[in-house]
Amino acid sequence: MIYLDNAATTRPCEAAITAAVNAARDSFGNVSSLHGMGIKSEKLLSAAKACILKRLCCKGELYFTSGATESNNLALFGIADAYKRRGRTIISTAAEHPSVARTLDKLSEMRYNVIRLSPKDAPDSFEEYVADAVTEDTILVSCMAVNNEIGYITDTPKLYRLVKRKNPDAVFHTDAVQGFCKIPVAGDLISMSAHKIHGFKGSGALYVAKGVRLSPLMYGGGQQKGVRSGTEPVELIAAFSAAVSDYPTELSSIRELNDTLRGRLSDMDGITINSPSGDRGISTILNFSIGGVRSEIMLHFLEERGIYVSSGSACSKGKVSGVPAAFGVSAQNADSAIRVSFSPQNSLTDIDELSLALCDGIKRFRR
Repeated sequence: MIYLDNAATTRPCEAAITAAVNAARDSFGNVSSLHGMGIKSEKLLSAAKACILKRLCCKGELYFTSGATESNNLALFGIADAYKRRGRTIISTAAEHPSVARTLDKLSEMRYNVIRLSPKDAPDSFEEYVADAVTEDTILVSCMAVNNEIGYITDTPKLYRLVKRKNPDAVFHTDAVQGFCKIPVAGDLISMSAHKIHGFKGSGALYVAKGVRLSPLMYGGGQQKGVRSGTEPVELIAAFSAAVSDYPTELSSIRELNDTLRGRLSDMDGITINSPSGDRGISTILNFSIGGVRSEIMLHFLEERGIYVSSGSACSKGKVSGVPAAFGVSAQNADSAIRVSFSPQNSLTDIDELSLALCDGIKRFRR
């Protein structure tokens, strides 16, 4: 099997598996319990929090969630409610993950003024374009660090500075699911997910900077300072921390995989690469269109060869995504788009096999 759909989910690494098993055996106490087993679990949770904050290079608070969807919902609804007396304008993009996009839809129904900007309108200066839209009424700016379908990088440290310069009171949130551990990210609120970096599904986190107020989504026992009630899944959190520690800090090998595949694709007729190059393109994602062959047909052909890729976001589940259009990708190219996403577990041999299979598929299906 050649697995190249790591933007959808990753195979759990051995470090994460071991950490989860050890926690289940030895640290299964409830973090809220006052006895020794509860204290042991609380220490494990604190160590995990410190590990993730260190990788983020941030000093605020970290709240563990069930994943990025919950983190994004908590960030957007939490800020909208906490700061509604200050203003009702929210600025975001037309290329966000559904967990942000659908939340923004709901906030629009709640009479918040939601502005969505397209990267295609300012591809080389998107940070300035977003910051220029900030006004005194803006309470929140939400912009993903790396687009999960195209691999477009927004320089969130730069955008964070520009937003604060325009309106110091505006809160900046970034969905860093595809960027965490891979590029520098910044924000007052940062969403993360464990299963994108070889942890387990059902585990994520939301970073919250000091001084930022957040209304809770859920009410209950008051765990995690009342922001996120519910018994903490120590086993999943331990695995998340282990995956963060295990994820390499140097990703030149992944860049080599991306560059190699780009080179192979340039030798094939009728291929359009949709992912940006240079500093705007993340090394872990390469999106391209195969003229004359629909995505679904090529995807299943590759699967027959034991090669797993995607036609876009796994959350779309075959539905037409509006994200490619936000980057200027034509409807025709979107219909034939393939997303290959790499991880440290991939090799050049995987690229060799994929390239051969793509050539065979093009010969078979292109009309």
